Amino acid sequence: MRRLVVTENITVDGVISPIGDWFDPADADEELAAVNARNGADSDALVLGRVTYEEFAGFWPQQDGEISAYLDQVAKYVVSANLDKAEWQNTTILRGPVTDELAALKQAEGADITITGSATLVRSLIPTGLVDVYRLFVYPRVQGHGVRLFEDVTLGLTPIETRTFSSGVLLLEYATSPGGSAPR
Repeated sequence: MRRLVVTENITVDGVISPIGDWFDPADADEELAAVNARNGADSDALVLGRVTYEEFAGFWPQQDGEISAYLDQVAKYVVSANLDKAEWQNTTILRGPVTDELAALKQAEGADITITGSATLVRSLIPTGLVDVYRLFVYPRVQGHGVRLFEDVTLGLTPIETRTFSSGVLLLEYATSPGGSAPR
């Protein structure tokens, strides 16, 4: 079975949205960029909420580089009841129920399924048990306001990986399954 991996850029105080001046993908150090490339290679599907999809689709197809190339080729799934059509290549609209759609994607053949950004979608999935891994890139900033990833939820997590990058970013990766590792 495929893993559903939530990957978020997050502040020390837990804010994932809105992303303020604390996040710029161009600021990534070489080691952080290598980890992101590895994570991309381990994933063949990207799930986005409608707002994040529209932000990404309005920006990334006009960019050059590894991130843009990856996003163009990866299978993208946008969760939306309102989006009429998705013009970004390799995009499928999931109209719901989202838990059924994502459970079916997890059962299909393939590599990891990644969800990034998409605060409303991710927060709605936390209590469902569908998420296998939380991969948090913690930026050394306190924003003081905004949407926090975990709010009004209790969740046991098992550490998989921690790493500090020269940029000051800290990777905290946790499994939701017992024993500390989510199956690949």
